[in-house]
Amino acid sequence: MKEKEEERLTKLKEMEKELYGKGFQRIAGIDEAGRGPLAGPVVVAGVIMPQDSMIEGVNDSKKVSEKKREKLYDAIIEEAISYSVAIIGQDVIDEINILNATKQGVTKVVEGLEVKPDLILVDALTHIDTKGIPYDAIIKGDAKCYNIAAASILAKVTRDRIMREWDEIYPQYGFLAHKGYGTAKHIAAIKEYGLCPIHRRSFTKNFVK
Repeated sequence: MKEKEEERLTKLKEMEKELYGKGFQRIAGIDEAGRGPLAGPVVVAGVIMPQDSMIEGVNDSKKVSEKKREKLYDAIIEEAISYSVAIIGQDVIDEINILNATKQGVTKVVEGLEVKPDLILVDALTHIDTKGIPYDAIIKGDAKCYNIAAASILAKVTRDRIMREWDEIYPQYGFLAHKGYGTAKHIAAIKEYGLCPIHRRSFTKNFVK
């Protein structure tokens, strides 16, 4: 591993290193993908990585190319002590709102971890049900914590794969390119074709009559 990358990863793990030093053994990082799009689910992922894990390229998923994320996804899953992914569909998002849907996803992820963490680091969310496990909400956690960054990649890759499948069913919306986000092309397609079943009604009412 190049010296510069090792230095970056060491810095990304500083917060976790301090927590390990305080006696925490298994730290889970939790992050989501898809809070903002007009279509598709929100995906929440959680992962407990080994304390000595140093997977080259792990970073906030937004800073990693799609091709690289796919490779990192496999490497993270292979090395993880435990991981869990929850997919919360657009119907639930419309019913209980995106914030509560994301929180529901966090609880499902915690329940899905086969190895229970003794601390959870979550990206910016508060007032969540972590089933009695203590948690810290870290603002911009995916750029500050190794475990959250790893979780962000699992969430993003899972969601992108789902949106690629939907693109094959509804190619007119261009989901392959924008993954459901509100780009000008996506909004133009909504205005031309109307909504499809995976559009979030609560997010798109400004674009349809």
